[in-house]
Amino acid sequence: MAVIKITRANFDTEVKQSSVPVLLDFWAPWCGPCRMVGPILDEIAEENSSVKVGKINVDEETELASVFGVMSIPTLVVMKNGQIVNRSVGAKPKEAILDLLK
Repeated sequence: MAVIKITRANFDTEVKQSSVPVLLDFWAPWCGPCRMVGPILDEIAEENSSVKVGKINVDEETELASVFGVMSIPTLVVMKNGQIVNRSVGAKPKEAILDLLK
């Protein structure tokens, strides 16, 4: 499954109503660590059909970043059944990101 761009317009449909866990990446194009995590998330999205990966650009979606209390990026948030079940701040290796999904 490809990485999905999450916006306020599609948040409810893609995240809150998702039947599978959703890994959200709060990022910005100017953020070096975010650019390091990006390809890892692309891999996870392609390799795992049991999880949805969404990217939220904090510069474009300030309201969503605020709702989630994002103060530093990259911030990864795992949601299941519309609820936050895990969260991590900072660049992480692939295994650490996969551990968030357990």
